[in-house]
Amino acid sequence: MTSSSRRGLPHLAAAVDLPGEYEFGAHVELIRLAERGGLDFVTLDDTSTGAGPGAGVGPGPGPGPGPGLDAVAVLSRAVADTRRVGLVPMVTGPYAGSADGEAAVAHLDRVSRGRAGRRIDVSGGEPSHLAALTGPSPQGHAVRVADAIDGPARLAAARYADVVLARVTSRAQARSVRDQLRADAAESGREPDSLRVLAALSIDLGDGEHAAEPGHGGGGPRRSARGPLYRGGPVDLADLIASWHRDGAVDGFHLIPVEPRRDLERLVNGTVALLQHRGLFRTFYPGGTLREHLGLARPVGQIAGGRT
Repeated sequence: MTSSSRRGLPHLAAAVDLPGEYEFGAHVELIRLAERGGLDFVTLDDTSTGAGPGAGVGPGPGPGPGPGLDAVAVLSRAVADTRRVGLVPMVTGPYAGSADGEAAVAHLDRVSRGRAGRRIDVSGGEPSHLAALTGPSPQGHAVRVADAIDGPARLAAARYADVVLARVTSRAQARSVRDQLRADAAESGREPDSLRVLAALSIDLGDGEHAAEPGHGGGGPRRSARGPLYRGGPVDLADLIASWHRDGAVDGFHLIPVEPRRDLERLVNGTVALLQHRGLFRTFYPGGTLREHLGLARPVGQIAGGRT
């Protein structure tokens, strides 16, 4: 049976991490580029080595860049420069699951008027802190994004996450993972169509239209030290995205640029532009919240926060 998400257009997201760079402006520029391409959301890992999550997210300029960056702070800075793209931090270290971490994400959700998500850690199975994510919010609660891992972590992702990122290297593997996650969601009492499964791929678009190795472009991703890796041109990547989604293997893709500035620009101006030209990806945001981008309903029983 074809799900409603499979009948729609693919969902696309991208990582905007800049390893070794600690300027807010450099990250914000990538986020603005992602929004120009109409991507559903961006992700940013927490690389803060100083203050806890949310440093600089309140009124006033906040602290400048230090030896590391706080993902929530960077994405909060991006709120004023963007209008639609979803903003999904990963809070790591001692702040993961803490009251401070959850409060920072909730604040990001409020100031962005419902564009926030939260990348949750389910590596240990059921995350005990998720009840803290259900406070007043324009979305009911910030969208939960989790990585799909075998065993208890996969079951926890199917039970709690709104979006699951699956590291897969073939269409058949992607379809198997998606089907299993949907079955796990149904078994836990959830509606399977309330779950979005995105294939997580690193992308290297440095060779233009020519794959670095025969079949690596049009043939699909391969295993690498950084996980599934696509290496080739923007056109072949557009074909891969369209064919995997059309066949119901995935609901979309989370793409991690190997060279962030180069590959994100080629993704937006090459791959995404081609998908839009073919009518296979949206040319505007139909709504304002991340849940609306993803076609997800507000969680039942949640109290809506103020939205102006």
